[in-house]
Amino acid sequence: MPIQLIGMIQPHEVSETLARRGPAVDPAYVRAFAQAHEYAGFDRILVPASSTSPDTLLTVAYAAAATQRIRFLLAHRPGFVAPTLAARQLATLDHYTGGRLAVHYISGGSDADQQRDGDFLSHDERYARTDEYLTLLRRVWTESQPFDHEGTYYRVKGAASEVKPLQQPYVPIYFGGASEPALRVAGRHADVYALWGESLAQAGDLVRRVRAEAAAHGRGIGFSVSFRPIVASTEDEAWAKAGRILEATRAQQVQIAHARGAGPQQSEGARRLLADAAKGDRVDERLWTAIARETGGRSNSTALVGTPEQVADALLAYYDLGIETFLLRGFDPLVDAVEYGRELLPLVRAKVAERDAQRALERKAA
Repeated sequence: MPIQLIGMIQPHEVSETLARRGPAVDPAYVRAFAQAHEYAGFDRILVPASSTSPDTLLTVAYAAAATQRIRFLLAHRPGFVAPTLAARQLATLDHYTGGRLAVHYISGGSDADQQRDGDFLSHDERYARTDEYLTLLRRVWTESQPFDHEGTYYRVKGAASEVKPLQQPYVPIYFGGASEPALRVAGRHADVYALWGESLAQAGDLVRRVRAEAAAHGRGIGFSVSFRPIVASTEDEAWAKAGRILEATRAQQVQIAHARGAGPQQSEGARRLLADAAKGDRVDERLWTAIARETGGRSNSTALVGTPEQVADALLAYYDLGIETFLLRGFDPLVDAVEYGRELLPLVRAKVAERDAQRALERKAA
């Protein structure tokens, strides 16, 4: 697949360094945030989910109505609505957005966060449920005749849907999770496997393992990695900016309190980020792990620090591992999205195109 550059929008302004402003649902901010990403040249924007956040499906529907071209990545948690209902909801939204939808399925890395919505399954059981959920979802999207299903977590009789996704054969499936149960689900179902911003060594290991899981099912799979770029006109200025971000994050800890997750104690992804952080604040020259350490490895909290040229070169190293999708969001989310569009995104695309041309010449000469 061609390279994809993904951003992230939220229904209100907040980050590790910014106290929340405005109501929980701020339509003007969502509209401006989505349009800023479209203006900046992002291909797609993620709308994340938690047990306390506003509804992601409705947020995507609103943001899509305020934009024309940019595509969306809707975070969705299996287990809280029936997969047959979710299949119809997502297929309907795919039509209303003109085929601009993809869905990132999150089984859940924190027991506490899941339990707020009444989900008391264990970590491994959640992934087993996701496996069955995605199996049913894809059947509703692709089968033309009603079908029955009786499994561990779901039982349906005569399942069918009048609405099929506009995108064929189905809405693209993004999936994350670094535990062994997660990798097995990814191998069976994912179109794109999503990593947090790990070191090159750790990321390369996951790419190899997930690719092997997919190959066992006769499937290919794409890869995405998430970073928080910190860029400035010089490297020294970029690292000074990182220092200010760390200070602001520490100042915000009491206010943000990570209420939406209470610490991802069951997350293998969090443990992997903290393993990188244990090597030091700087890994692989540009990977900055201080925020991951400060916040307990929550979410995509690692950064690449440097000039736009240096950060683009760092991303190219992940591209060489076989990762073709980059989720990039800042610590000042709206402002950073616009700034990335001025220099970073064009540089990344240019360097990838140059690398692809170089490989094509090498193949021709071989």
